Amino acid sequence: MAELTLDHVSKFFDDDGSQVVAVDDASMEIEDGEFLVLVGPSGCGKSTTLRMIAGLESVSEGEIHLGDERMDNRPPRDRNIAMVFQSYALYPHMTVRGNMRFGLEESTEMADGEIESVVTETAEMLDIAELLNRKPGELSGGQQQRVALGRAIVRDPAVFLMDEPLSNLDAKLRSQMRTELQRLQEELGVTTVYVTHDQTEAMTMGDRIAILNDGELQQVATPLEAYHRPANQFVAGFIGEPSMNFFEMEVEDGTLVGDEISYQLSESSREAVTGTDRVTLGIRPEDVELVSPKDDNHTYEATVDVVEPMGNENAVYLDFGADASFVATVGGMRRVEGGTAVHARIPEDAVHLFDTSTGEALQNRSLESAEMVEPEPQT
Repeated sequence: MAELTLDHVSKFFDDDGSQVVAVDDASMEIEDGEFLVLVGPSGCGKSTTLRMIAGLESVSEGEIHLGDERMDNRPPRDRNIAMVFQSYALYPHMTVRGNMRFGLEESTEMADGEIESVVTETAEMLDIAELLNRKPGELSGGQQQRVALGRAIVRDPAVFLMDEPLSNLDAKLRSQMRTELQRLQEELGVTTVYVTHDQTEAMTMGDRIAILNDGELQQVATPLEAYHRPANQFVAGFIGEPSMNFFEMEVEDGTLVGDEISYQLSESSREAVTGTDRVTLGIRPEDVELVSPKDDNHTYEATVDVVEPMGNENAVYLDFGADASFVATVGGMRRVEGGTAVHARIPEDAVHLFDTSTGEALQNRSLESAEMVEPEPQT
């Protein structure tokens, strides 16, 4: 096994004589044994990136390396990479055993007994040993997913590639399979690149996540870094549900002035926006506080528009005025009624500031108050 490196990789497609850029100058290093998630909206280039790693798409510019060996000039069968597809791509006329054996029979010189031993061991690990003599049409979606994983695992590859493998499952089974995939990847220790448009999968599964938009790599970071320290406004808005609230404002002598509210900045925040005329203020819904009226430069009157109860929390949609709305999340045991007048506080230590013209992060929220849970001493 070895680290996987994308070095200034681009992919161009020809569309009736015009060039379409699917992936634009993407560079990243995926460490040996790491679980990296490629995430972004539809059409952002994440699946194209995965297919270039697999060799199913050619690389227009740049290079792909596995350890010290260049891979982008090799055919797919010579890359020591196994891919799990969204559609599972199982052979319907073969049994589970036949599907799992097929790749080994075609690409290796392993003896039948050795192949059978590997298939049986993998099936037991995936809890599908009793299904080996069934055909895909007799299996549930979750069982088919395990077979597709097993077919990849038996090859003992240097890299796993997974292209939205859970998208065909129902919500409960998706949650269960997320946990199982993480456990399997940790147990096998294989470098894994996982594609999804689902930010929940990205946040909960990845050691790191790579966020793409319009073919451009926006940020590669741990899930919590991307959430709390986004590189730009796109990352800040894409990661998190409900999305971060944004207010476009003018910078006027240390104060941000918008159509409905003004926001006075401290000295450190003023330094962050020096030289910038327009700033976008961002605040996550869980950081907006519904408080009693008080004399505070960061507290504003608002009206409750809609409340979405989620059980453990309520998403409260608030209005400043006709053109200014935002979201706050409060505890599920706190009752808030539509039409109610409330006071919303936007604490400065939780505020993000972005350059409105470029989207670049000028200041991210403070994490100084983050509470660490210390491990209990071993007895």
